Amino acid sequence: MSNTYTQIHILCVFAVKFRQSVIQPVWKDRLHQYIIAIVRNNGHKVISINNMPDHLHLFFGFRPDQSLSDLMRMVKGESSEWINKERFTPSIFRWQEGYGAFSYSRSQIKVVAEYIENQEKHHRKKTFLEEYQQFLDQFEVEYDERYIFKPLEYVLPLQGKNSTFQYSLPNYCLYEAGFSMLYNL
Repeated sequence: MSNTYTQIHILCVFAVKFRQSVIQPVWKDRLHQYIIAIVRNNGHKVISINNMPDHLHLFFGFRPDQSLSDLMRMVKGESSEWINKERFTPSIFRWQEGYGAFSYSRSQIKVVAEYIENQEKHHRKKTFLEEYQQFLDQFEVEYDERYIFKPLEYVLPLQGKNSTFQYSLPNYCLYEAGFSMLYNL
């Protein structure tokens, strides 16, 4: 697109389907490299990428010759396919439908990149749901609470025939407690 000059910086946040905490430290760097390659191959520039076991932050310079929804469809679809091909998870891996996308000015790049790089630190104090709602509120994005991420319900078997116990906990509590894999039934 000749004579078109832009400076667009987008932070996309998206979660693992059912917010399962399945992204493991042992393969997260490979996941980052794979996603970076997808973004670069589509003509965009990654500024920062990081994840927690249940969600990912992708901050990049965006070129307007492709729609954001097309890029995100490719990032999520191709990375899911790759994760499954590599068999990094015990069951089929999928990203949750949808994503949050937030734009930043050039003067905010350093602060946003540092925030993304320090995800582990932030999630010691704040759940993913709290973080995501803060983004939506900060950017004055209207949303229906029925369609944003909710605390997960975990069903654990108890002693005895067909006994179960159900409770809800924020992911970060289980992550901080050292659980590396959570299952949703």
